[in-house]
Amino acid sequence: MKPKRTVRGWTVKSHLVTAETEMDLPSRPEVFDFHGVSMTHYFTDNWENIQNFQARPDDILIATYPKAGTTWVSNILDQLYFGQTSPERQTSIPLYARVPNLEITIPSLQPGSGPFSTAYKGTDMVDKLPTSPRLIKTHLPVQFVPKSFWEQKCRIVYVARNAKDNVVSYFHFDRMMFLQPEPGDWSSYLLRFMEGKMVFGSWYDHVNGWWKKKQTYSKLHYMFYEDLIEDTGREIDKLCCFLGLSPSIEEKERITGRVQFDCMKRDNMVNHSTFPGMDFKMSSFMRKGKVGDWKNHFTVAQSEQFDEDYKKMMKNPTLQCRTEI
Repeated sequence: MKPKRTVRGWTVKSHLVTAETEMDLPSRPEVFDFHGVSMTHYFTDNWENIQNFQARPDDILIATYPKAGTTWVSNILDQLYFGQTSPERQTSIPLYARVPNLEITIPSLQPGSGPFSTAYKGTDMVDKLPTSPRLIKTHLPVQFVPKSFWEQKCRIVYVARNAKDNVVSYFHFDRMMFLQPEPGDWSSYLLRFMEGKMVFGSWYDHVNGWWKKKQTYSKLHYMFYEDLIEDTGREIDKLCCFLGLSPSIEEKERITGRVQFDCMKRDNMVNHSTFPGMDFKMSSFMRKGKVGDWKNHFTVAQSEQFDEDYKKMMKNPTLQCRTEI
């Protein structure tokens, strides 16, 4: 019999989320095929409401494959839009509440009052956002995005990260996150990644699907994690151009400083330290934020096998990801 695990719970009050009592964790979910994409029930239980979600014209959707820079870009956008007008947000509301995940659904885990006594739904969190624009994040592949985002011509920011670093980051995340399936050992995890049997499906399908959408949808800004590492200020300038924002030089410098990885890792409102269900003894949510950490995990044989598979899967020569800078 597996030992019980406990987690700090949370209370949801409007857009505020606060840590509360300890509670038992459920067993980790199983992956299943969902319309051709590997998913878990935490992201499909509320599917009708997700698909019928009503976007607003000024909504901004941040889309990524998991562990590709979601938190980083969410923080940049929150700083750009609300860093000066609502600075108290940055010190009182966790980023995951300021920029909710649209598709996440955590069912009620205990009766009565208290944390998780009622279901937590990302769609509800978005609907309760007091901001304009609303900043919303998703890991959905492009074909699963609610149609209202396209109908309302919402601006979308997509972030891609090179596959080798992405799988390493995802592996460490799955080790510490109870909402994710058991990762197993590194070798078997890497093979599952190559086969696309990950939550939210194939990395190849995800980045290629969004890249193809970029060719026909003008309000999609496609970014690369490696470019953000190389020159954060330059990428913020590109974002501002896309979003029609004109912050002062001083404001851009302030934001660039606040969104450096080490700064975010120390910030309890950004680093997910208040999010329930993460075992920080196993790994930190924000671990290294480097390009090339894959070299510390891949064996030579694994790297060669991965590279061969990559050539077969990545047919579009216009989509180039860098594994080192």
